[in-house]
Amino acid sequence: MRPDILNNLFKSITGLPGIGPRNAKLVEKLAGPKIIDLLWLLPREIIDRRYAPTIMEATPGKIATITLRVDHHVKPPTKRQPYRVICNDGSGQITLVFFHARPDYIEKLLPAGEPRVVSGRVEHYRDEVQMTHPDHVVGPGEADSIRRVEPVYPLTATLSPKTLSRAVGTAVEAAPEISEWLDTALLEREGWPSWQTALRTAHAPEDSAALEPHTPARARLAYDELLANQLTLAILRTRQKRAKGRRLKGDASLTRKVFKTLPFALTEAQTTALREIREDMAAPGAMLRLLQGDVGSGKTVVALFTLLNAVECSGQGVMMAPTEILARQHLATLQSLLGDTGVRIDILTGRDKGKSRQAKLEKLAAGEIDILVGTHALFQAGVDFKDLMVAVIDEQHRFGVHQRLSLAEKGQGVDVLVMTATPIPRTLTLTVYGDLEVSRLTEKPAGRLPVDTRTMPLDRLHEIVDAVARATRDGAKVYWVCPLVEDSEVSDLAAAEARHATLKTRFGDKVALVHGRMKSAEKDAAIAEFAEGNASILVATTVIEVGVDVPDATIMVVEHAERFGLAQLHQLRGRIGRGEKQSTCLLLFAQPVGDTARSRLRTLRETEDGFRIAEEDLRLRGAGEVLGTRQSGLPVFRLADLSAHADLLAMARDDASLILDKDPDLQSERGTALRTLLYLFERDAAIVNLRSG
Repeated sequence: MRPDILNNLFKSITGLPGIGPRNAKLVEKLAGPKIIDLLWLLPREIIDRRYAPTIMEATPGKIATITLRVDHHVKPPTKRQPYRVICNDGSGQITLVFFHARPDYIEKLLPAGEPRVVSGRVEHYRDEVQMTHPDHVVGPGEADSIRRVEPVYPLTATLSPKTLSRAVGTAVEAAPEISEWLDTALLEREGWPSWQTALRTAHAPEDSAALEPHTPARARLAYDELLANQLTLAILRTRQKRAKGRRLKGDASLTRKVFKTLPFALTEAQTTALREIREDMAAPGAMLRLLQGDVGSGKTVVALFTLLNAVECSGQGVMMAPTEILARQHLATLQSLLGDTGVRIDILTGRDKGKSRQAKLEKLAAGEIDILVGTHALFQAGVDFKDLMVAVIDEQHRFGVHQRLSLAEKGQGVDVLVMTATPIPRTLTLTVYGDLEVSRLTEKPAGRLPVDTRTMPLDRLHEIVDAVARATRDGAKVYWVCPLVEDSEVSDLAAAEARHATLKTRFGDKVALVHGRMKSAEKDAAIAEFAEGNASILVATTVIEVGVDVPDATIMVVEHAERFGLAQLHQLRGRIGRGEKQSTCLLLFAQPVGDTARSRLRTLRETEDGFRIAEEDLRLRGAGEVLGTRQSGLPVFRLADLSAHADLLAMARDDASLILDKDPDLQSERGTALRTLLYLFERDAAIVNLRSG
């Protein structure tokens, strides 16, 4: 149960001043539906109202707080014209300007002959000093109510800054004093305040420097969020280690057969990863390991040997992929590697219906399928294994942790290997996969040539089409990637369907099309036509980012490359350079190109190292976007900035490990405070996973 001291923070934002039903929807969109969500909405800039000149001293364009006397009102002859209030302070005259004003309201706010304190941006217009719609107007006795330094929060359409600021202020005042969960020595070493003080300080910055991520208040709050994340993952890892596994150690009969027929030698990284996996599988606890490998680093082969270990132990293995294209690609690769070993392999996707699906399920339950490849369809009720021993999950970030666990629950003590072809910076690996042991494939198979990557402006499109014509005459296969499926009135991006139609006028049936809105059978047919048939150009959206393996493809054209993320461009480029021929990637950009896009394109020209690219992607875009916006497996941090707080993440990981070593069930005085921390960041599931519940 959540501690009573936190209950007020988890009430609806509609209890805050100025947040009625209409505003509540706007605030919820911006921050969330609960009062606590506003605590995590930190100011992004400040307005400094300490500048208090006379009217004549006031610098144009600057925010000023001026004490003045109201002279008279000038009402406009029509509603379209502004309402003007003439004021002075002895040094000169200023006009306060209001558009769409209600005269009775302005007369009450600024009565003629009375002194007032106003704050807003000073402007000069036709030799006249003006202030349009002052932010604050108060009597001299209330001048202190104009905050000298005012926090500015992110806003959404039609939500007034004053309304939001008042609501956040009330939420911060409601934050209770809570027992300290951080170690006293850590607080003293870092110079960090208490949680409540940190919160109030972060929401009341005194200057621009107070907005920096490494200030004591912001660093303390970021560390709390990271510690909650790492403690949650450490509890999950402990639970996994406690889970009773099975010692799996096959006789290597199938492994040796496949190994002998491999058309290539394993890299040192693959050999190391396999050794780590076999050690995990032979141990009494259930394996939970991440296999992180760059595009073309040979993860599928490692996955196959992992699955074969289960088959050699008379058990079954399953391999799950996020899309049907990728699942079928895995099936084809595994079948070719298995050859005549006699291993029974099949596939289950959403396309399987009726009697054929039922027949597969019966064979699976009877143990007549050794390895099953599939998509989300594997989660469904009725998909029962005779004896599932190993689950391999590809592109894990497309699935949630709960989905990973639900697949493992289809057997007893199932060993789990999760894989990703998206190179992830170390900081993100810790936050997304902190409950997993990690193996990395950092080499490409021998004989792979580096891809020649070039950037070109879109206005040279005709030259590129001519170059593609020459290449296809020589037998090359070409990917042509566009960002949208069809033309949009609000976008000038090239559309896949439009580009397909254009190229078809020149190349005829040699051009195939694949995009996410097509049915699975249509996609498969288009890819098969490109891989084995007459088509030599495949126009596609990013649906081909993972899972399409055509070794003959040697050219990749990406239109509007400036609109793609670094990791996504790297994934797309990974579709070529998979054979022995030299490959070329052409990144086409539209002018003008922003600084961030220019940095992305330069990085791709300079390196094919996915891990270096991932670190650069994190620096340029921030953690929330690196794996795609709010992917199911990716935590969204509100206070921590992983590109700035990487050192704090490492500290939090060590701290979480030490905490659980000393107090595995969080029963001590500090343990109780840490439970409060987990509830504060809504990590309730972690507490359920503690042995004491």
